[in-house]
Amino acid sequence: MATMKRPRLDSVEALSDYRLRLTFQDGSVYTVSLADDFDKFSALRPLQNPLEFAKAMLIPGEGWTVEWPELDIQIGADTLWLDAQAQSAPDENTRIFAKWRARYGLSLADAARALGMTPRTMSAYGAGSRPVPRYIALACKGWEAEQQGK
Repeated sequence: MATMKRPRLDSVEALSDYRLRLTFQDGSVYTVSLADDFDKFSALRPLQNPLEFAKAMLIPGEGWTVEWPELDIQIGADTLWLDAQAQSAPDENTRIFAKWRARYGLSLADAARALGMTPRTMSAYGAGSRPVPRYIALACKGWEAEQQGK
């Protein structure tokens, strides 16, 4: 997985089955499915109309969000980057780690603080240069359960 400081998009293309083809400024290209998000996020439900979904766009010269202006819906490039990492992860532990970060909008530094790890270790997991161990995936689930109990 490639890394970048702050994900920014060069282009977006709406595909069938509620997928977006995303080209980031670092040259990486991912296809991200939003199909499972409609039940999780009610604000995205208008995108279940394929004609509306097909209107995905970037504001020229920006690249910070994918937008559907007529519906007043925006999804940040950073969220889409994390979703891309989770959906393309090579194993279950990496998917758990990436989805956890995406769900809570955690930077690598935030994830390190939450798990009591070093930012360098989190960076290695986030970049895919080190496999995410099972105990880290379980720690993510434990952190999430703890947050829900507050």
